[in-house]
Amino acid sequence: EGKPKLTGAIPLNNISEEQLLEMVVAVEQLSDHPLAAAIVKGAREKLQKDIAPASHVEAIQGRGVKATLNGHTIHIGNKELFTEKNSSIPADLMKKIGELEGQGNTTMLVQQNDAFIGIITLMDIARKDAKATLTALRESGIRKMIMLTGDNQKVAEAIAAEIGITDALGNLLPEQKVAAIEKLKSTEKKIAMVGDGVNDAPAMAKSTVGIAMGAAGSDVALETADIALMADKLSNLPFAIGLSRKARQIIKENVLISLGMVAILIPLTILGLAKMGPAVIGHEGSTLVVVFNALRLLVYKQKEIPSGQIDQR
Repeated sequence: EGKPKLTGAIPLNNISEEQLLEMVVAVEQLSDHPLAAAIVKGAREKLQKDIAPASHVEAIQGRGVKATLNGHTIHIGNKELFTEKNSSIPADLMKKIGELEGQGNTTMLVQQNDAFIGIITLMDIARKDAKATLTALRESGIRKMIMLTGDNQKVAEAIAAEIGITDALGNLLPEQKVAAIEKLKSTEKKIAMVGDGVNDAPAMAKSTVGIAMGAAGSDVALETADIALMADKLSNLPFAIGLSRKARQIIKENVLISLGMVAILIPLTILGLAKMGPAVIGHEGSTLVVVFNALRLLVYKQKEIPSGQIDQR
């Protein structure tokens, strides 16, 4: 899967589930955030009708979204959004949120003016090939793999345990992801950051190599990345690393071939041991060797991830 899915809409304060979903779709449908896309997709499947968008939609980075709908101010976001705007979350609501997050859900509160009117729950489902891909990365020599996510820590730890990541850092804002990358750079020589969202772009820019999951990636992530995996297949990541290593190896070989031939031909020509014709043929011949050596990249193949290792949630 690799994408969050809407798992529930819990209405509060005497509104119906349909009203809650309509309100959420109106506010979220113009956003390109993966969670917003998941909410809108799931809600539209239930509603089976078009909803007019809200006005004055404003994204609150790492927290949620604010908009105006039918004269009311609507906030949709995580607990931190409402803590920062000094909105007190009732104890019974916090208890409910804790229970939902304990089950692996990501929760978002919906507030109309000053009243909480609903809880939206989503669940991240690991890509089917995630576990096998991480195994392949380890076998290729990648020593440390860390998850950086804006999801709550419990959800991050659950997903990490499922796919085999030992370290998971949750509840991170974009600037906190950047700080995490900076901290890693102080102990590690090279850092690759794989991401697909707007919130991943700053961290990708700070890493040694930024890799965007192309088909699912936001425009900002794609523009920031050094590499874009356009097929949106996580299993292409080991292939990209293997191909880049092979390309580097062939570049070194070609440089050695070219310089070696020059180092041989120049002294022979100066000393009169090689005539101009054979020297030119030798030089151009080395060029052909370099070209054909580089063409080996066209037939490069990565060891295929066995389908039996695919893990499903």
